[in-house]
Amino acid sequence: MKQFAGLVSGLSSVLDKMSGLLMVSIMLLIVANIFLRVLFNHPVLGAYEYVGFLTAALIGLSLANCAVKKGHIAISFLVERLPERVQAVVDIFINTAALLFWGFSAWYICAYAKSIAVNGVVSATTQTPISPFIYLVAIGLFVLCLVLLANLIESIKKAAFDR
Repeated sequence: MKQFAGLVSGLSSVLDKMSGLLMVSIMLLIVANIFLRVLFNHPVLGAYEYVGFLTAALIGLSLANCAVKKGHIAISFLVERLPERVQAVVDIFINTAALLFWGFSAWYICAYAKSIAVNGVVSATTQTPISPFIYLVAIGLFVLCLVLLANLIESIKKAAFDR
């Protein structure tokens, strides 16, 4: 189990580093757009579209690492006052619900990206294919599901074996 958790943690870290590169790309694009607009009166064509696409991918790719680091909003303030076994049972329900929700979401987003790719949908201004960015979001959500699965297994072990 520790190998699985380590693999998932490493994978989420890699995706988080990719999202960091996307953030740097967004910042460079915005700065370049401003300079080109001010100095040459010629902004980057489709900068708004690219920023939107890159931001969506950035958020999708960074979700798993946020979950690994427990950086999301949780109800731990109330739950931490309960006995450890009850905390583990609450974690089982929360992780199961989250895993089901994000699993269905990832599957649906992946199916949506496939339909977008098959239909050849592109952005309005730059004619950039949209599906790769949607696939990146789906990948991020699938890795989030792996993190939730690892957390669920850990919660089950706590509930069943910790006395």
